[in-house]
Amino acid sequence: MLIEYGAGFLRKLPPEAAHRATLALVGLSAPFLGQACPDDPRLALNALGLHFPNPVGLAAGFDKDARVPDAMLNQGFGFVECGTVTPLPQPGNPRPRLFRLESDLAVINRMGFNNAGARRVARRLAARAHRGILGINIGANKDSVDRIADYRAAFAMLAPFADYVSINVSSPNTPGLRALQGREELARLLGLLESERASRNLRTPLLLKISPDLELQELDVITDVASAYGIDGLIVSNTTVARPDYLTSAYAGEAGGLSGAPLFDRSTRLLSETRARVAGRLTLIGVGGISSGATAYAKIRAGASLLQLYTALALQGPSLIGRIKKELLALLSADGFSNITEAIGSDISA
Repeated sequence: MLIEYGAGFLRKLPPEAAHRATLALVGLSAPFLGQACPDDPRLALNALGLHFPNPVGLAAGFDKDARVPDAMLNQGFGFVECGTVTPLPQPGNPRPRLFRLESDLAVINRMGFNNAGARRVARRLAARAHRGILGINIGANKDSVDRIADYRAAFAMLAPFADYVSINVSSPNTPGLRALQGREELARLLGLLESERASRNLRTPLLLKISPDLELQELDVITDVASAYGIDGLIVSNTTVARPDYLTSAYAGEAGGLSGAPLFDRSTRLLSETRARVAGRLTLIGVGGISSGATAYAKIRAGASLLQLYTALALQGPSLIGRIKKELLALLSADGFSNITEAIGSDISA
């Protein structure tokens, strides 16, 4: 496929230029792609009131403005999440703001919710022929005087076109945003969104994307509030501001959120802790450092029903998607599971 053949060239470009070129290549190849090959039924599952052909999803950040969701579904993803989208367009933080840590299999970004705004994205989605599961990740404008109202506005504009909406209160790149994970502010935010959803008679599932840098008492607050306000699931997790001391890249000291391999252990521990608190009540999406079938399977066994990746896709190319699914099937078979659902949370319940 065009994106696969161009991967070597793209990695020679500066990271943000490579990302723009990738989106252009995906868009150019989209008309020539047929439907994705059917997945093995052992990977299919029901979650959030939806049927997923496989649990491997594309994380928010790749396609902020919902330009190529169907083309990415045709790469073999079970679902795609676009965004983060804010009510008003914004350019994001000054460049450079995206850094490859190739020796560490990681990326640091401080993009700052650069996007075209909810109205433009809504127009694009309204013209979309529905071909697979699409999530929309929403956020607040950096200069907003009422960030909670921003989430309500973005939800109102985008929820009618989404299979689920995720609420990004955990990006480290918008100053003060993570304060919305505190009890009082989070309750106000989730209460307002639940009210908006009910008033519009929408059944769109709501998910909350949380930080990997939470203390356990902060996780207790989030899971309590999320359960109390009817949130359907949690995405565990966003990027981290922590910097492991084993990083070797020259860019390791750059400000922003770290993703990729160094995030795997931290995010998976948080996933296990979250599963222990919400098992049976909330759907969990595991994100952070997934780069193989083994790392994907570890997230499933730690309690994730669904998975998302992005950094490894940028570093390895789209053939990674098929490899992960093939390796997942082998691991399920080796452990005697007949389908992916049986493996969810098996490390917690063991």
